[in-house]
Amino acid sequence: MREKVNFEREANEMEMSTKPVLGFIGIGVMGESMVRNLTNAGYRTLIYTRTKQKAEALVTEGAEWQESVKDLSSKADVILTMVGYPKDVEEVYIGEDGILENARPQSILIDMTTSSPALAEEIYQHALSKQLYALDAPVSGGDVGAREGKLSIMVGGELEIFEQVKPVLGVMGQNIVLQGPAGAGQHTKMCNQIAIASNMIGVCEAIVYAEKAGLNPTTVLESIGSGAAGSWSLSNLAPRMISNRLEPGFYVKHFIKDMTIALESAKNMGMLTPGLELSKQLYEDLAERGEEDSGTQALVKLFREN
Repeated sequence: MREKVNFEREANEMEMSTKPVLGFIGIGVMGESMVRNLTNAGYRTLIYTRTKQKAEALVTEGAEWQESVKDLSSKADVILTMVGYPKDVEEVYIGEDGILENARPQSILIDMTTSSPALAEEIYQHALSKQLYALDAPVSGGDVGAREGKLSIMVGGELEIFEQVKPVLGVMGQNIVLQGPAGAGQHTKMCNQIAIASNMIGVCEAIVYAEKAGLNPTTVLESIGSGAAGSWSLSNLAPRMISNRLEPGFYVKHFIKDMTIALESAKNMGMLTPGLELSKQLYEDLAERGEEDSGTQALVKLFREN
């Protein structure tokens, strides 16, 4: 039995040695689950985040802590980032201690943050000048999708590079689509957030209507969730609204950030977005009431209070 166990361990080590070394920057609500899935899939995964305490559980599970973005970038074959805001993306990628100045030539850089399409294009061009390859690959699916490895991943960049890293992306998601050249992934994520923005208003109104009409909102969901009104938000966030579970799968403050980017991009294209504008206004009102660190389902509080 001991010889068999040793043989299996050697086989596992050999398999890991043929896989690229991954670097992952940003351990938040979703990033933690994404790293866990990568390490469980046998990838050697180097990690860094500004608050080391957030990484402690992952280190005990096999991820390898690095002291800086610079250290991580110099050791990884594929570098993934999942940070908060476009300014954080700039900080991580651009500058003397950033990824672009310290990654090894031929490394692949994958920004999974929801960020600016223009910034994604800038990083792509800067990467090429350094013999690096960049993809923008924002995700959708929230904490549940990240935990279960079922994220939707929207990718912008070159087909050849996309195909090289598709096995890595496949550990974290199921619906993985190359949408076009650099920036296309971010533009697709804007479409996603625009669709969600107006839908969240409708979900909140439906739940509060059911409550005020004296109905059992849980049984109402059974009737409307599988019909024409069905949506991811209705199936996954409405139950949290009903039970008043407002912890973040996706932060209010980050949704406001996404809607701001979408509005700016839409304005540049000369299009009207009244639903998006209303949703952003409501979420900003919610944040002003101290809910910026709550989950997006906390929007229901505005409708219950009025």
